Amino acid sequence: MATDDPLRGRRPTRREFVGSLATAVAGHFGAPAIRTPSRAWDLVVRGGTVFDGSGAAGRALDVAVRGDRIVSLAARIAGRGTEEIDARGLAVTPGFVDIHSHGDGSLAEDRRAESVIRQGITTIVVGQDGSWRGEGAGGMRSWRTSVASLRPAVNVATMIGLGSVRATVVGEQDRPATPDELQRMVAIVARAVEQGACGASSGLEYTPGAFASRDELQALCRPLARGRLVYATHMRNEDDRLLESIDESIAVATGAGCGLQISHLKTQGPRNWSKLDDAFARIERAHGRGLDVAFDRYPYVAYQTGLTNLFPVWSRDRGNEAFVTRLNDAATAARIKAETLAKVELIGGWDNVQITSVRAAEDRGAEGRRLGSYAASIGADPYEAAVALLRRSGASVGMVGFAMSEDNLDRILSHRLGMVCSDGGAWAIDGPTRRGSPHPRGGGSFPRVISRYVRERHALSLEQAIHKMTALPASRVHLRDRGSIAVGRAADLVVLDPATVADTATYEHPFQYPIGIAAVVVNGRIALRDGVRLPSTAGRTLTAP
Repeated sequence: MATDDPLRGRRPTRREFVGSLATAVAGHFGAPAIRTPSRAWDLVVRGGTVFDGSGAAGRALDVAVRGDRIVSLAARIAGRGTEEIDARGLAVTPGFVDIHSHGDGSLAEDRRAESVIRQGITTIVVGQDGSWRGEGAGGMRSWRTSVASLRPAVNVATMIGLGSVRATVVGEQDRPATPDELQRMVAIVARAVEQGACGASSGLEYTPGAFASRDELQALCRPLARGRLVYATHMRNEDDRLLESIDESIAVATGAGCGLQISHLKTQGPRNWSKLDDAFARIERAHGRGLDVAFDRYPYVAYQTGLTNLFPVWSRDRGNEAFVTRLNDAATAARIKAETLAKVELIGGWDNVQITSVRAAEDRGAEGRRLGSYAASIGADPYEAAVALLRRSGASVGMVGFAMSEDNLDRILSHRLGMVCSDGGAWAIDGPTRRGSPHPRGGGSFPRVISRYVRERHALSLEQAIHKMTALPASRVHLRDRGSIAVGRAADLVVLDPATVADTATYEHPFQYPIGIAAVVVNGRIALRDGVRLPSTAGRTLTAP
């Protein structure tokens, strides 16, 4: 199959494309056959072009696995494996590491994590946007036990969600934490770090995280400093106050003495697209002053959130029930409407809002519809239609918002401090997790980076993309044996065709798996082969050292 060459603009065949990469660097690396005892291996991946995750060009190597470890790399490995994967004409990469995932939300329903594995993702980092599924002060240990008992198909590491910590100690109300409450919250974070959390996250556009002050956030992040862990933040604002929010995030990490990971960096709303240079400048200045700062982004121009996120934060004080009450209160309804309409105008109108999920069965027809056209189809004003959906679903309505620039996305993905995430959940085309109309990023992010931003838009090279999906995110959260192909490292591997790999999920038809991924290996066990899922439950809970 002919396609654009992602590195040189040629149109080679699939095998020529991958083979030429290996040939071009063979003289530089030198890859003579290494004599290996003639013995059986558990798994051998043969004949592929190995991209080790470092950002270096690919090399023609076989990969041998024993147990859950890579034990040999050579131009030709002698001896047969109990299992063998023919990777001739294909690329072999480390398993992808999704540094910002919500895949934990459905593991209890379906441990297969189909949409995750089928992207080539072998490790997900959860506990994002300030939300965490642990419980109480001893939650990290109980979380690990709970996930391990599920025996998931994918590796799972977690951050400690500061919004959930605040909800546990302070509650849903908009007020400062008392000194005693702050001390209790800091103790929960410190205990989670001691028990292996790989960082802490905040969601400052969501409640109750939005009610945390800068000083509170600094105090909660100080336990991260000892382990050089990162504070990952969904910032307080990603549109009109983007630059001020970056400044706040830098101040929190600097004051706490920890690293900073800006989650899903974006310039939201056309009037803010020009702010990217200033955003980069602030981040690079902080990096130059010694702050360990980086960012991630999913490869789409639409975001996903709750419909309540279009409504002002103050209206969501004390939770969903209080929010719905304010929508119905004449003393607050007019102000809420005015501020909401201003936010909708910022992103370009109601047809830039797509409903992804509702709780009320009577509103299922709204799922997958643009709110403007949906309101017109039922003869309603769009704002009133949105409010009605929220009332009937107890304020639990999902949405996708179309508000970002693709040119800016090119620059964000290719920036030296940028890496790839999905910000998506885990679902399958069958079973209990097929519901609503989710953002396609949950099924296509990692293949899409290669198909659209390497092959089509030439925003970055193949080896750069692989680095940003493997070794770079693994290093950010101290998963030291993940994200690279080297002897002694965990045997998480992906075999893919760089010339054909692509996402197929769309906003209108999200439940579609990607193409071009031949095999996925998790901890030495084959989870996907030739498009067929195998009954592998080799995933583990991972902790920061």
